Amino acid sequence: MKKVFFCLLVCMTCTLSAQEAYWTNYYMVVEPQNVETFYKLTNDYFTANKTEGVTVTLYENHFNDPGNNFTHSIGFSGSLDALGNMYANVGGAPWELFLVKLNQHIKEGYGSRMGTRKSHMGDLSQDFPVQKYFLVHADNGPKWDSAYETYLKGNTPAGMLNMMGNFTAGASSDGENRWVINGFKDFKSAIGGANHLRSDAQKTANNKAWQKFLDDNGESHLVRSGLRVRMGQW
Repeated sequence: MKKVFFCLLVCMTCTLSAQEAYWTNYYMVVEPQNVETFYKLTNDYFTANKTEGVTVTLYENHFNDPGNNFTHSIGFSGSLDALGNMYANVGGAPWELFLVKLNQHIKEGYGSRMGTRKSHMGDLSQDFPVQKYFLVHADNGPKWDSAYETYLKGNTPAGMLNMMGNFTAGASSDGENRWVINGFKDFKSAIGGANHLRSDAQKTANNKAWQKFLDDNGESHLVRSGLRVRMGQW
């Protein structure tokens, strides 16, 4: 897998429904002495080369377990048409030169995924650069989706972004098929978590709502979790 994951960008396609938001992510290991150059190359390229309707985001994988130890990820998100247009038109000398330079500063590629964002609560136009992520296996995907959407719409506190969705390619043998992201404005909020942003009454209401979610979701379990920090967005 060394230094090859970016080559997938020239051939990967999206085949999802138009009602949802779409994303593709690429994960890699960048050694500490190469991070500054890796960021500069990424920033320079995507500042000068934008695809209409597509957001590009670079994250550092800050807290993780030993089986989830990539260092960085680059994500692309947008509508089906926008992402499809990006993949259909990747190429040319600037892109090829970018890949050659970038791969010189990547120790190895870690993997790649694609999927959808099914629902969110919170203002997507606000800044939530510190994000906890949770990968989940749901026995009954549609039932879990419905139960979690009900939960998040009534119990996401102000000052937090709560999103959930699924994987459509790139899931591991651990069986994750759903994801949740809790976005926070800073590390203090992320460390304190959602309850730090709730009043006592909201905490009580949340406990009841969470129990209802557990009762209604059709059985699920956590596969893994971590925390990522946004380094740049274009």
